[in-house]
Amino acid sequence: MFHRIRRRRAAELSEKQRQFFEACAQLEGQVPPEVERVRAELERAEQAAVVDDFLPPELRVPSHDQVEGRMTAWRQPLVLDGEIVACAECGAYRDWLILSTRDQIWLRCRSGHQRHETRLDTAWYNRHTGPADATHATFEDCLRHLGH
Repeated sequence: MFHRIRRRRAAELSEKQRQFFEACAQLEGQVPPEVERVRAELERAEQAAVVDDFLPPELRVPSHDQVEGRMTAWRQPLVLDGEIVACAECGAYRDWLILSTRDQIWLRCRSGHQRHETRLDTAWYNRHTGPADATHATFEDCLRHLGH
C-alpha cells in the first residue's frame, strides 16, 4: 500500500518538475523591461562629468601605514591578568601613556620610564582607544599634546 503512495507522490513531483522546467524554458530568451531602463540610466550616468571630490592634501589624515605609531592616555590604573600594572622604577600605577608601534605595545609612566608590555597587543589597543584627535610630527609633540 505504501509503495503505491510513494509512486504516486514521485509521479506528482516529476510532473511539477516538468512544468517548472517548461516555464523556465519559455522565460529563457526574455528580458524584463526594467533591465532596459536600468541600462539606459547607466549609460547616462557614465556620460556625466567626473568630479574630483577627494580632500585637498592639507586636510588629509595619514593612513595607518604612513604613521610611525599611535598613543593614548590611560588615566586610571591598568589591570592585566588580575593585577594592577605598576612601573618597576618609580612605582606609578596610573596615568599611563600607551604606545602602539610596530605591532608592539609600550607603557610609559608620568616619569618617562618605558617598558614593553607583552600581555597587550594591537587588537587590545584598537578595542580600547577611540579615533585619533590629532597627528604630530614628532614624539615630543605628541607627549606635549597628551600632557606628559
